[in-house]
Parts: sequence; C-alpha cells; structure tokens
Amino acid sequence: MSSVIKTGICSYGMSGRVFHAPFIEAHPGFELTAIVERHKDESRQLYAGSKLYRSVEELCADKTIQLIVVNTPAYLHLEHATMALNAGKNVIIEKPFTVWLYEAEQLQQLAEEKDLSLTIFQNRRYDGDFIAVKNVVEENLLGEIREAEFRYDRYRPNYNGSPHKEGDLPGAGLLHNLGPHLIDQALYLFGWPQAVFADMWQMRPDVLSDDYFEILLYYNQLRVRLKGTCIARETVPAYALHGMKGSFLQQRSDLQEEKLQQAVKPSLENWCPPPAEPDGLLHTEINGETVKKQTHSDSGNYIRFYDDVYKALTGKADNPVPATDGVKVMRIMEAAQESVKEKRIIGL
Repeated sequence: MSSVIKTGICSYGMSGRVFHAPFIEAHPGFELTAIVERHKDESRQLYAGSKLYRSVEELCADKTIQLIVVNTPAYLHLEHATMALNAGKNVIIEKPFTVWLYEAEQLQQLAEEKDLSLTIFQNRRYDGDFIAVKNVVEENLLGEIREAEFRYDRYRPNYNGSPHKEGDLPGAGLLHNLGPHLIDQALYLFGWPQAVFADMWQMRPDVLSDDYFEILLYYNQLRVRLKGTCIARETVPAYALHGMKGSFLQQRSDLQEEKLQQAVKPSLENWCPPPAEPDGLLHTEINGETVKKQTHSDSGNYIRFYDDVYKALTGKADNPVPATDGVKVMRIMEAAQESVKEKRIIGL
C-alpha cells in the first residue's frame, strides 16, 4: 500500500458531503481521487481536482483506486461492497453494514478470501460525549455497573420524504438508521450479551417503517437498554450509567455534525470546540469520599477514524472497526427483530 491512499466515494449525498469527503481531503494519508454523482455536479464546487464518475461500476473500474467508501443506501450495500471487493479494493462501509445478517457474513467472508480490508464506519465511537462515557467505564469510577441506558432522541413528527430511511425500502427505519450506533457502543464497552428483548413500532401515521425501538441486552450482572425515538421534543441524558458506587449522566453534546453542516473544515487537530456548558454529571465515591460534580466532555474528532484506518491499511495497527464487529451488530439487530415478532427473549 502506497503512503497516500487513493480513495473513492460511492455517493455525494449528505453522508459523502458531510462525513467522508472533508476528512479524506483533510488527512495527509489519503487522496480524494474520485466521487460518484449519478446526475449532479455538486462535488465540483469543493473537490474539482477529483474525478467525477456517474456510477459505482465506473469507480470500481478505476485501477488507481485503492479504497472505496460504500455510503449508498443500505439496500445497495451488499451489491456495491461486493463489486468493490471483487475489483480488489479495500472498503469502508457505512452503517448499517447491510440489511440482513447473512449479507454481512457474506461480505466478511469475501473480504477474507480476497485478503482485503473491510471496515465499518462507526464514527460515533469518536464523539466527545461517548468518549466521556468510555473514560468513566474504563476508569471504573462507578464501581461494578449494573444498569446502563443509551438513547437517540429526535423530534421529527413528520415523514422526511426519504424512502430509504423512512419508507418501505429494505433497510429503512430507525433500527437500521440509529440502532447500529447504539448497539456498537454497547458491545464496544460491555462485550457480547447473553440475550435480547426488543420492542419496535411506528409512532407516526405517515411513516412506513419503524420509528421507535427499544432493545434490552441481558448480561450476567448488567442490563443495557438501547432506545431510539423520533418523538422527543425534550430530551433526557443520552447516556445513563449506574454502578455500585455511583451514577454518570451524559448529554449528547458532540458538535461535529453541526459544524460540518456549516462547512467548517476538519483537521487532525481539535478543530471542533467542546460544549461551552457542562454536559455531564458524575455522582460517585472516590477514595471513600462522595463526589458530585458537573463534568465537561472533550472534543471528539471523526478524523481519528480515518487516521486509524490509515494506520491499519499501512500495517501499523489493527482494523479499528473490522467486519466481525459489524456482523455482531447485525446479529443483535436480527435478534431484536425476532424478539418483536415472537414477543419473547431471544438467547444468543
């Protein structure tokens, strides 16, 4: 692998424009070589030096491309990732990994057979708010954790007009859209659970897919609740952890997406400021003394994901989010869907 990795993006929609192109452009180890836009030329305004292709097939046929970002709608992930891997390209694939578990397993096997890197884009591991939660867990500030709740609250009372997110296309719905973030974070912190119980439904009358989910992960001495909703005008802490010594509450406060939407350019430095006000509450015991204080999360930075991918592709580190991680998330999602259908706890 050359020192500068020639990279192509399969789509220049919101995902490509906000979460991928700016970071590939900003990281010295990558070259934004090509972008696919089927009908528009919007990428020419910021990335005129890149090639413009009209199809993923053209992108995969470019022999100079070494890495392809598959960020098309979920129902196209299997097709486009298969095409890229068969063309000899390393792949970053957006969440959800695929629509169904068997598709994720199929892609994992293909990447292994081709000896290519397949990485799941779990950028929310690099949010400042989640990093604050991770630090509390790793520093054992709460003692043995018995209960945790991770949630994504949004207020979108009406259909957003996107069939691949809220319509009847495969992979539409809140479970596939936001569930992978929460499930990945839970598995990242707590490991593999013993069982799953779930509830899903459609709260809004004009939406054809699930817009609410609640997943309960059973561990031996721990319960983890994951929840997503589109009807929450007032939010509660996005993360709540309760241990034998204390509790930690953390707001969803990372500002990166907001700044990226405002066309702020990222960098390897801390380009996005942390929240101005306290965004967490720690109430616990430290060295035998009760401590109750407001906390501040540090800046997150999604470019660290791309930096970790670069290190992996150049043989300096392991894959930061390998396909095995993505398969585990899909297994939880499929177990959750089975639990809803059968109205019972699903053992893993």
